[in-house]
Amino acid sequence: MNDLTLIIPAKREAESLPIFLKEIENYECKKLIVLQKEDIETKKSIENIHNIEIHEQNNNGYGNALIEGINSVKTKYCCIINADGSMDPKYLKQMRETCKDLDLDFVFGSRYQRPGGGSEDDDFITSIGNYVFTLSGNILFNLKITDILYTYILGKRSSFRNLNLSNFDFRICVEIPIKAKFNNMNYKCLPSYERERIGGKKKVNALKDGLLILSEIVKYFLRFKR
Repeated sequence: MNDLTLIIPAKREAESLPIFLKEIENYECKKLIVLQKEDIETKKSIENIHNIEIHEQNNNGYGNALIEGINSVKTKYCCIINADGSMDPKYLKQMRETCKDLDLDFVFGSRYQRPGGGSEDDDFITSIGNYVFTLSGNILFNLKITDILYTYILGKRSSFRNLNLSNFDFRICVEIPIKAKFNNMNYKCLPSYERERIGGKKKVNALKDGLLILSEIVKYFLRFKR
């Protein structure tokens, strides 16, 4: 998988990131860690780990980490995979082969695709929210996607860049599939089982980020209706 770069956003992941990097140390792909300049603790936790690249964000936010990571990739393919260990790297080979063999723009990992999908990290509130947002995306935009909020996404570097992503926060979760649909890109969902995170707490605020995501869906629906 020398043509693949893993984009690993890491915000306050000093506990999780070294363990996750150890898990993927034998994966023959590039590992790009994206973190905030002031996150000294996380940087120190990986200072003795080799064969990784560290990108310090010019701005803050999960979405910004993905955007700056995508813009730093040099390989043909890249994949977003979180530093907390919840996204299982065992799916990478299948995702890449599917993307390559079917000449897709993106492959979306899905916790709700059956059989095979599932989650040890999702709770009642987030699962209900995901169901509502996914259903809205499928009804309003005909996305035909099974997990709109999960950013375990592998795709062509060129396709990611052609989306012209702009959201610096968690709204980027829905911006990616909606813009892929607007741009007539080809994508497919594959089942992915989400593991329990290694350490730390969720960075998502269910109410605040849920409202932001809802506003993003409404914004694109109004644009789509024009």
